[in-house]
Amino acid sequence: MGSKTKEVRLAQKAYWESKLKERLQDLAQKGVETQKAARDPQVRHLRAKLRETAARIEAIEAIERKNQEMAQKKAQKEAQPKKSPKAKKRKAEEEKQVLSKRQQKKQKKKQQKAKG
Repeated sequence: MGSKTKEVRLAQKAYWESKLKERLQDLAQKGVETQKAARDPQVRHLRAKLRETAARIEAIEAIERKNQEMAQKKAQKEAQPKKSPKAKKRKAEEEKQVLSKRQQKKQKKKQQKAKG
């Protein structure tokens, strides 16, 4: 599947451009006006091929840009310092200290029973 590479598509674009140029020169030698030459079926076909190839090149470039951005993000993420497991333990202990509403209510009830 070589046609998925940018180099092959650029070569195809050059090929279609040369074919279009040849066709337009042939029509000019025959004395066909430029407006009629633009409506020539072969010219229209060649221009369509050029548009199609240009669209594929643009899509390939978009994929390359996206891959480059993702690689940069990955490099930035790897460059950031990793959190140590001790920090995770401390955070877990802090969360244990903060009681949920249910646990707070339970403690309050126990305290009221002890008083009453």
